[in-house]
Amino acid sequence: MSQKSYEKQSGLYLIPTPIGNLEDITIRALRMLKEVDYILCEDTRTTGSLLKKYDIKNRLVSCHEFNEDAIKGRIVEDLRSGLTIGLVTDQGTPIISDPGYKIVQEVVKNNLSVVGLPGATAFVPALITSGLFPSPFIFYGFLNAKDSKQMKELQMLKNNTMTMIFYEAPHRIEKTLKNMQDVLGNRNISLNREISKIYEEIYRGTISEVLEEGIILKGEMVIVVEGNHAQEDYTNLTILEHVSMYLDDDISEKEAIKIVAKERNIAKSIVYREYHNSKEEKR
Repeated sequence: MSQKSYEKQSGLYLIPTPIGNLEDITIRALRMLKEVDYILCEDTRTTGSLLKKYDIKNRLVSCHEFNEDAIKGRIVEDLRSGLTIGLVTDQGTPIISDPGYKIVQEVVKNNLSVVGLPGATAFVPALITSGLFPSPFIFYGFLNAKDSKQMKELQMLKNNTMTMIFYEAPHRIEKTLKNMQDVLGNRNISLNREISKIYEEIYRGTISEVLEEGIILKGEMVIVVEGNHAQEDYTNLTILEHVSMYLDDDISEKEAIKIVAKERNIAKSIVYREYHNSKEEKR
């Protein structure tokens, strides 16, 4: 199904809101907040304060991670009846580490229109002020809060050459940076907190330098980490040894084979065949 998004029509409008400074909102976003039939929002109090600042009066409907499944059917019915609906989260662009995905998925599945407006997103200013290579990059979002699972995720990312962007809560930031240093090595990073707010601050340097500087543990955190530009030489390892190295780190066989194929620049099917043939020969 093709979709023409420019002309105002019945549909779901994903409307970015400020991540701190309330002036960081587009003219189009303000117009849509006025014109939609109602607004789905993560917290009615937070969105209500934004609407009050801009003298916008519209109906707010609570939409968060705990009720998306329950309300998505009603939203589809409203869109089919010709209504226009806005969706916002407390800060930034909807769905980027925020609720809204299940709603969008259901609307798309029913061949109804979804329009995403450009606007505030925390990882973009963090990336462009980092001083690290801006592209290619990957946005990872939040790592797992459980220490052992976080270490596995970082191990999976260890040999990635792209700049990586993560979100983190202030009470976990020191532990996450130490885990990054243990797994990724002492890489160059940029750490932003309170982007666009009064106490906005950026820490730049190696992970150890940032940790030594003493991070103020308040506000939303964005970590930008340089990619692995010193690729290890694995030619001294057999494919069996190479795959086993990752299996020893509790990475699944499927993922280990995928990583090895990428690091050796060969097809996954070759790694799979040689790995299993070597295992059979050792028996």
